Amino acid sequence: MERLLSHLECSLCGKTVSPEVPQTVCPDCGKPLFARYDLDRARRLIPRTHLAGRERSLWRYRELLPVQNPLHAVTLGEGGTPLLPAGRLGAASGMRHLFVKDESLNPTGSFKARGLCLAVSRAHELGIRHLVIPSAGNAGGALAAYAARAGMHAHVFMPEDVPPAFRTECAAYGAEITLVPGLITDCGRLGRAAAEENGWFDVSTLKEPYRVEGKKTLGYEIAEALDWHLPDVILYPTGGGTGLIGMWKAFSEMEALGWIGGERPRMVAVQAEGCAPIPRAFAAGEPFAAPWDGAHTVAAGLRVPEAIGDFLILRALRESGGTAVAVSDQALLAGQQRLAQEEGIFACPEGGACVAALDLLLGQRLVDAADRVVLFNTGTGLKYPCAQETLHTTR
Repeated sequence: MERLLSHLECSLCGKTVSPEVPQTVCPDCGKPLFARYDLDRARRLIPRTHLAGRERSLWRYRELLPVQNPLHAVTLGEGGTPLLPAGRLGAASGMRHLFVKDESLNPTGSFKARGLCLAVSRAHELGIRHLVIPSAGNAGGALAAYAARAGMHAHVFMPEDVPPAFRTECAAYGAEITLVPGLITDCGRLGRAAAEENGWFDVSTLKEPYRVEGKKTLGYEIAEALDWHLPDVILYPTGGGTGLIGMWKAFSEMEALGWIGGERPRMVAVQAEGCAPIPRAFAAGEPFAAPWDGAHTVAAGLRVPEAIGDFLILRALRESGGTAVAVSDQALLAGQQRLAQEEGIFACPEGGACVAALDLLLGQRLVDAADRVVLFNTGTGLKYPCAQETLHTTR
């Protein structure tokens, strides 16, 4: 396999560092590091026709991923999820080209498998044995699964009110679980302290360079599924925002490779009204998002009051001509139910938020019925057994 990983580069100040030793954030400004590749060489070596016949997983784009030795790839068959036409859901709004990217079919039931697969694989390659993560649910389960697969140790810090299915999942994989009073930000603070004390490696969202590399494959897959023509609009449920940031990175890489042109979808960050730092900052024209006080929502993955990649999310929204919206818990749970009953997709509440957001955007004429639109379902609804009960008891 060609080794095309070149260096790591700060996403804010541009400082470069070596990828050959474990790295967290930029040593100068503390912002996320991005993996960079020799794309000129890649353009010559990897025409997109080379993808034909490769496995339907994220590893079909292996030359553009950071693992240098294929023997160090820790895999459970992640990626390659379907882009499903949503004809019945679309018809209700007069839309002719509506799709759902269904990430619930990943190992561990969510999109988090993509990022943690790459984080664990690269950590394994660099000789790291203990990994720590703060998680509202799905990320903890994914880390625990991939760490078990690699024979590594996972330490998961979770809010004490996380849905029980997430705790059960982490425990089944053998992770060490610490329940924390408060939010994911409190989990992050305690996890970092434990990492420093014990010499563990922190794989928090964008606190290491490689989770975003797994998430960027969402962009590659959408482009390939649509015959290398990007959609007009992508609606993405945004907590830490790694998937949105990763897709935006992927679009630039694909253009440099000659796989797509300069067109870009309008990116839409979807959050819950009870925790909406990105829509607030976007509306105010701010480059960074102030922390959200009193964060609350039934969608655990959206209960992220402060994201280290806030400036990257906001940058992508503005560069794409997109926007950020917040929806109520009632609306996102209704959207979850619609996806199940109209399309046979039992989505997580975060996926339901995208359905609710689409209704808002259509009403505001920010999305046209003729647009080609992709909604994201980031995980299975099976891990949220009480969510639909909440909808019915609040009606």
